[in-house]
Amino acid sequence: MPSETTTDAAPPDAPDAVRATRSVFLTVFPSIMLPMFMAAADQTIVATALPAIAGSLGQVERVSWIVVAYLVANTIAAPVYGRLGDAIGRKKMMFVALTVFVGASVLCALSGSILMLTAARLLQGAGGGGLMTLSQALIAEAVPPRQRGKYQGYLSGMYASAATFGPVAGGWLTQAFGWHSVFLVNVPLGLLAVFLVIRLPIQPIRGGAVRFDVLGTVFFAGFIAPVLLAMERAQHFDTRSLPSVLALLALAVVSLALLIRQEKRAAAPLLPIQLFRQAGIWRTDTMAACVAAQTVSLVSFLPMYLQVVRGASIANSGLLLLPLTLGIALGSLFTGRIIAATGRTAILPSVGLAVSASLLLSLAALAPWLDNTMITAMLAIAALCSGTAMPTVQMTVQVVAGPRFLGSAAASVQFSRSVGASIGTALVGAVLFAVLVGRDPQIAGLFARLVQEGPRALDGLPAARRVVVRGEIADAFRAAFLTIGCFTTMGMLFAWWLPVRRI
Repeated sequence: MPSETTTDAAPPDAPDAVRATRSVFLTVFPSIMLPMFMAAADQTIVATALPAIAGSLGQVERVSWIVVAYLVANTIAAPVYGRLGDAIGRKKMMFVALTVFVGASVLCALSGSILMLTAARLLQGAGGGGLMTLSQALIAEAVPPRQRGKYQGYLSGMYASAATFGPVAGGWLTQAFGWHSVFLVNVPLGLLAVFLVIRLPIQPIRGGAVRFDVLGTVFFAGFIAPVLLAMERAQHFDTRSLPSVLALLALAVVSLALLIRQEKRAAAPLLPIQLFRQAGIWRTDTMAACVAAQTVSLVSFLPMYLQVVRGASIANSGLLLLPLTLGIALGSLFTGRIIAATGRTAILPSVGLAVSASLLLSLAALAPWLDNTMITAMLAIAALCSGTAMPTVQMTVQVVAGPRFLGSAAASVQFSRSVGASIGTALVGAVLFAVLVGRDPQIAGLFARLVQEGPRALDGLPAARRVVVRGEIADAFRAAFLTIGCFTTMGMLFAWWLPVRRI
């Protein structure tokens, strides 16, 4: 573990300074909480509505586009809003993001085909990426460094709670009012968010004149979109898709080379290269990507494991998922408070991710001999310990980046989370298919239907065949849990390697 390095810390806050910080927080936090909640919930609220959307619009084989489109646009938009927020003001850009997000939500609800809904989700993701990035930067802009830990803990906890709330709300809304309501609910929430954002104080702009890096944005999109599309296609583990996957990855490599060259030349780069040359930025962002890969993979695949292998009902699997997401929220909240009280950062994920990795690797080895209660308890503790990472990530990049690049720093975290989540989920899916194909290609094909249709894909099989299928899938999931444990182990190693140990 590297020797302890500290940033320049301000003396302890005086009572008047603390009261002033609380007053600013009461003005700022409610105004950015709702936009961030909307963006976080929208990443998961669609999941439970996908079968209904596919049944209404058809083209079941393309229903995954609805999820991938949002993720692609969200990832591309994050640094764009970060740069523009630095240049022309984050409050102005928050109004832009809300307008795009709410308008796109209406278009999603009015869509009459999968293609139209995919296009609307691209636009919605373009707004959602701004809501996430600007919310993080606004807190950093309004709150002194030492006090940010507590509030970043609140934000991280709320993010996890929103991700948990999404599938539950999506299922209830779809059942009660139809899938269109999943998108229309954003309209009243968005109008309330606009009213709250009006209350935000106008801060001085530190980013200079508006000089936008158009070429950098094009090359960045040319890198991110092919990577995420290739990862989505790789999940199906179909040899017929191999040429398209390789072509997409080749396009991504070329775009990345052009992006790096452009960012070195640009007067106002979209992704300031000097940020990523600092160990405190790239190591912290890599840790964020590893933890996002762990968390999103668990949230994505655990309900299917519980339903198909363990025989849990849809409602039951949702309840069993709550300790996982609640653990992340509580871990983030407590970590933020500890950072605010002690100033120590890296030690928390260094220990927390070690515990989390041990539990996940143990789950991979012992799953067949554990009951649902024990599995849920292990995952809850692992999630609590993993929650130590996100407040540490936000605090570290904000301190290292400094006031001028707060938006770009926040965008780098959002970018790392999105890429880590998508690549991690794709790899877990690929591992599942690889294990199943190696044993029984028929079950692999059946599992592809399970990914799209859910557990009802097994309803037409004889009872004996269902037992065999569940057994094979159970073994494949053990390999998946092992993969997820490896993500956490990598995150732990980067936590040990962080150069900023205290703020």
